[in-house]
Amino acid sequence: MARKRLIVVGGDAAGMSAASQLRRLDRDREIVVFEKGPHTSYAACGIPYFVAGLIEKPEQLIARTPETFREKYDIDARTLQEVMAVDCRGKTVQITDHREGRSYSMEFDDLLIATGALPFKPDVPGIDSDGVFGVNTLESGIALERFLRERRPTRAIVVGGGYIGLEIAEALNCHRGLKVTLVERAPQVMGTLDPDMGALVGDAISDVGIDLRLGETLQAVETAGGKIRAVVTDKGEIETDLVVLGLGVRPNTALAAEAGLALGVRDAIRVDDRMATPTPSVWAAGDCAETFHLVSRQPFHVALGTVANKMGRVAGINLAGKSARFPGVVGTAVSKICKYEVARTGLLEAEAKKLDLDYSAATIKTRTRAGYYPGAGRIHVKLLAENGTGRLLGGQIVGVEGAAKRIDVLAACLHGQKTVQDLVDMDLSYAPPFSPVWDPVQIAARALLKEV
Repeated sequence: MARKRLIVVGGDAAGMSAASQLRRLDRDREIVVFEKGPHTSYAACGIPYFVAGLIEKPEQLIARTPETFREKYDIDARTLQEVMAVDCRGKTVQITDHREGRSYSMEFDDLLIATGALPFKPDVPGIDSDGVFGVNTLESGIALERFLRERRPTRAIVVGGGYIGLEIAEALNCHRGLKVTLVERAPQVMGTLDPDMGALVGDAISDVGIDLRLGETLQAVETAGGKIRAVVTDKGEIETDLVVLGLGVRPNTALAAEAGLALGVRDAIRVDDRMATPTPSVWAAGDCAETFHLVSRQPFHVALGTVANKMGRVAGINLAGKSARFPGVVGTAVSKICKYEVARTGLLEAEAKKLDLDYSAATIKTRTRAGYYPGAGRIHVKLLAENGTGRLLGGQIVGVEGAAKRIDVLAACLHGQKTVQDLVDMDLSYAPPFSPVWDPVQIAARALLKEV
């Protein structure tokens, strides 16, 4: 009797998490993974730190190689092989083997699409020039690090002030010693924060010598002699040797759309809480898939490694015939930007207004540790809550070392639908090296109680 075959499209976080989980629960299933790049199971979030030189070798970011999957887990992981088309009715996929230069087809019993996300790439002249980089894959991170090492540029322009753009700007400026200009068309960096909190991050990157250009839009990349000479924005020309794009990502769902799969928010693949699509025997997980926001109670999309791994695990359990559910997210994210740790969860003020919620907000500034203890630094905490009920809606934190992971307390409150009073009443830990007597998140909650 032939083994039932699962085909996985995409060999990173969600895809390999699902494949590994299925293998733990089902030793007989045939599992074939197609990955168009050369690597599987790598830590994409570590790429800026490899570019910075804080991580010596790219192999340190790889959790498991294709050889490990094949030899240890009986998972047939095929790299440099790209799925070009899916026939859901006929249950076949068409593959191009870029290593061998051939094409072939394969049948499946179940299909998991885990194609991840694609970086936004502005359609401007010169954008494909040598010396323009995205940093969404390990391969692209290796290429950027090689360019820095071999070409030794002295000037760089980073386009986009989100997580990746800011982390790369810090890597190039603070660790590689380049003169860095950051171009962001919005009036603030870090659009996942409210403007008042984002302004703190903007100040931090300016303080380390990064030339921050807000409200400025990339229009062209100019070259001379085969090398980048400058970028042109709507406000003028900036000379540079290197351009890095950090404009965010979108779900990579062209393959799914061509196969006729249902799409949802931001054209992410529509799935239920089991990671099943409305199309029989087809599943999706990771950055290409839609999820659910537990605060707004609406369909949502977020591209985060934590979410992708959890989605993949749930998909793998259900593919094995067991039962698991992915309840949704609250949008928790954390990053280190220069001297600041930055974190957020739940709703921003703009999102609360869009949902027509009656809410109040409070922001406090205090210390990460007892004021008399060495190393105490500034921390800013902002909380949102629903008026009347006191239900916590979201939180943001910007501060020095020891600040950001406090966001996990707020995320737990959101998952539990706790109120601001519940947060004040929580028995949080205290010792002078770690916190004031009242933890900063509780100080913010006490301030917010006066408003709700």
